[in-house]
Amino acid sequence: MTLGHVIRNVSVLVAIVIVAYAGLCLLLFASQRSMIYQPQRSAVKDPNESVMLKVPGATLQITVRPHAGAKALIYFGGNAENVSFSLPEFSRGFPDRALFLMHYRGYEGSSGKPSEEAIQSDALALYDKVYVEYPHIAVVGRSLGSGVAVRLASLRPVTGLVLVTPYSSIQDIAENRFAYFPVRWLLMDKFESWRYAAAIKAPTLLLAAGNDEVIPLTSTQKLYHAFLPSVASLKILPYFGHNDISSSPVYLEDIRDALTSATERSL
Repeated sequence: MTLGHVIRNVSVLVAIVIVAYAGLCLLLFASQRSMIYQPQRSAVKDPNESVMLKVPGATLQITVRPHAGAKALIYFGGNAENVSFSLPEFSRGFPDRALFLMHYRGYEGSSGKPSEEAIQSDALALYDKVYVEYPHIAVVGRSLGSGVAVRLASLRPVTGLVLVTPYSSIQDIAENRFAYFPVRWLLMDKFESWRYAAAIKAPTLLLAAGNDEVIPLTSTQKLYHAFLPSVASLKILPYFGHNDISSSPVYLEDIRDALTSATERSL
């Protein structure tokens, strides 16, 4: 085989590799939102436990537990979470608060398609609706929802904030998982929580899972250090993973104590 043939074969091989890599990049770009957002069937059975909120381009289902008084809690769940399953648990943990659990766009009961900007806009709309009746609003965000909660708390007054298995940004997570792809250029929804943390004044608890297999502790710590001094605290629950952290016997107690203390400081 001549040198010319070798060069030609190598060139063909390189071209095939480049085309294949470009195809994988295109596939990753096209499927990214299906990986970030994984709608699940709603657990709401009683229509009295939900209300519908109209927002530009969609109608959202909100799982609710009304309560008289001035205090409310808004909850943003994970990417594959049935937030309505959390209603009984939060009802027991927060008998003195009205509860509002948001179903993201495209999730069961809510119309539209999820995206970072759409969900963030919906979160503000829910907050503004709740604030009309409840001036003392605490916010809890879990996993994906921690990014929603952080940005909301940077733009609206909240009495307290709890972030469960939070991340610095989804871009960090994606770059770690897809290290050989130009994630920075492909990713549309980056949920850069670190960018908004310094604007938050409300007492904040970051609750991490010691055996989290999805969110590296380094990402949570990076977010923690983005808050202003004395605003945030970080607690790690050992032996629990990303999906079973709520099984910890102190999970709900930690959230309740953090929000109770924060509310007392705000009054």
